[in-house]
Amino acid sequence: MLISVLVRTRSLLVLAALVMLGTGLVFGASEAAPTRLGKFVALGGHRLHVNCTGKGSPTVVVENGLGDFSFDWVLVQTRVSRFTRICTYDRAGYAWSDPGPKPRTFAQLNLELRDALGKLGERGPFVLVGHSYGGPVVRNFAITYPKDVAAVVLVDAAFEGQRVGIGGGKTLRLGEDAKGEMIPKPRESMGESDKAVPGMGAGVPSEQALDPVYRVLPPEQQKMRLWAQAQPQIEDAENSQRHWSSEYSAKWLAAPETAKLGAIPLLVLTRAEGGYGSGQDIPAEQLEKERKEGQAKLALLSSNGKQVIVRSGHDMELEAPDDVAAAIRRVVDAVRKHGAL
Repeated sequence: MLISVLVRTRSLLVLAALVMLGTGLVFGASEAAPTRLGKFVALGGHRLHVNCTGKGSPTVVVENGLGDFSFDWVLVQTRVSRFTRICTYDRAGYAWSDPGPKPRTFAQLNLELRDALGKLGERGPFVLVGHSYGGPVVRNFAITYPKDVAAVVLVDAAFEGQRVGIGGGKTLRLGEDAKGEMIPKPRESMGESDKAVPGMGAGVPSEQALDPVYRVLPPEQQKMRLWAQAQPQIEDAENSQRHWSSEYSAKWLAAPETAKLGAIPLLVLTRAEGGYGSGQDIPAEQLEKERKEGQAKLALLSSNGKQVIVRSGHDMELEAPDDVAAAIRRVVDAVRKHGAL
């Protein structure tokens, strides 16, 4: 399997490099959908799939990286549901969720998630967990709806200015490709132009196999993964997400957001090593330095922020579920005790 040395393509804010998979089980896009784990929530002409388990308060809500799905978090969700309630979900156009209104801005994703939780009767304020691309998405949620957020956990989250590989040894800082477009207001209503365009988007081809990182998942979730990654509508949603994420990155680069989240508990999980090699237009040492600095700055988003170094790869929810669950437990306890981390 070939992966960009910077970070997984499916979890980038922009296209980084193509992921080429090995051999093994395959699952075609035309196969019948597996039985969903959660519930459908109707939102203005489209439905989101949300899976909530466990009991207790505060409720934890997970925002996935690009190309990730609710069931990818089963190892963490099982652990967290032992001490509080946790909800995972599939963004519009992912897995069982219908395509949603476009453009797929952070504001649009935030509105849909907030409304879905409300319709399900899930009560906040929530502990938001954002992995990779999901990191800046939950940051924007916390900024937009501060009364709904009790704490935040960032799991190897993307950050503005982060360098990502774009092929041919070249790198791009997140936000550099922004066009200065005004971010439109979110809406729940679906229009004709919001529908996924047939033939314009494609998931992972059905003849390709399960990425080895997912083999830690139970067999049922592995089958779900093979089905979900082959669905054609996902790329249509992700193309819009990538485009608009650049506008947010550019805005945050222009106006650094120190203490933007106030004093809520914030835990930043950062992988110990970036794993950079040679052959990039930027030396590996500089890439690693910038990565560490960018991750450290994320902890400054709250005056009650801390950083934790995790010996894991980028996909901590799969490679280090105990560490991720422990981090979530730490912030849940802080919220319950109304104290510092």
